[in-house]
Amino acid sequence: MSTVSSASHTVTIDLGERSYPIVIGTELLGNPATYAALPKGAAALIVTNTTVAPLYADQLRAALAAKYAQVHTVVLPDGEEHKNWQTLNLIFDALLGHGCDRKTVLFALGGGVIGDMTGFAAASYMRGVPFVQVPTTLLAQVDSSVGGKTAINHPLGKNMIGAFYQPQLVVCDLATLDTLEPRQLSAGLGEIIKYGPIADMDFMDWLQTHMDALLARDRTALAHAVRRSCEIKAWVVGQDERESGLRAILNFGHTFGHAIEAGMGYGNWLHGEGVGAGMVMAAELSRRLGLVDAAFAERLRTLVQRAGLPLCGPLLDAADNAGRYLELMRVDKKSEAGEIRFVLIDGPGQATVRAAPDALVREVIDACCAA
Repeated sequence: MSTVSSASHTVTIDLGERSYPIVIGTELLGNPATYAALPKGAAALIVTNTTVAPLYADQLRAALAAKYAQVHTVVLPDGEEHKNWQTLNLIFDALLGHGCDRKTVLFALGGGVIGDMTGFAAASYMRGVPFVQVPTTLLAQVDSSVGGKTAINHPLGKNMIGAFYQPQLVVCDLATLDTLEPRQLSAGLGEIIKYGPIADMDFMDWLQTHMDALLARDRTALAHAVRRSCEIKAWVVGQDERESGLRAILNFGHTFGHAIEAGMGYGNWLHGEGVGAGMVMAAELSRRLGLVDAAFAERLRTLVQRAGLPLCGPLLDAADNAGRYLELMRVDKKSEAGEIRFVLIDGPGQATVRAAPDALVREVIDACCAA
């Protein structure tokens, strides 16, 4: 009988009866033992996309065949621009077309878009069926697959339609990162970098030392980065599952970043690229508010640059660029009564959520956007 690799590491999301493990290692995705503890059911549905399916769908299907009598697959178009109602309905079409019941387990095989949509489908189908995250991108492994946020985009705002719905299991097979495009690897590093300034400066020190190894896909360095990121996120989510307070700090850089994604049109900038430029802007806003010094802001800027991420936000409106950013940021989920709430660094390793004067935000946007 096969067992999960002894080299794997497990991080637990502690949410009482909704608790679940994040398993990090190699030789996990295609190993039937990885899924042995999942609830029994007659069928499983693998949700993946046109990029990931040829690489890993057969491995996962073979592993699940040992547990489920029927293993179905639905292959979605790839890209953030497809994270919408039309694509979500393809999952429901597959579930209904195969006569899937409420014990059917959904498996999200892919990056953050697949994970978010599969989770939302699982939360909605028959008012809730179990699902498993099998993230194949660095960004999904360290962020979007963990914590139960599921959603689709609306043309006016990113992730505005969704639900909190926790998976049964998260499987982070580091071997899947070998096939990741360099741009996608850098995007994932953006989500990793954020954990240092908001919660763990020792981790930020480690990232500065090991950035070259991460870019070279050194397996040991990646294992540590994924594990520490998941540990920090697990600690935050365990205290604030539904983002009523503390969990909002995980959105450092995201208020600016989501505006960039929406303003450019979904798919033109990767999420992690928007977060990278967004962190630079948020750090500069923190500096101008007197929360951090110039040395800290420059340190973060350098780390973002070394990760291969953009430092400057794009021009979203030639006539009033800052005004367009502000318009888009008012749709952010953290906004209250039209007041934009930013995740800012309140001293190294600490984050706060607060408003800032529009005039100051405009200055930051003007200073941090490409001419």
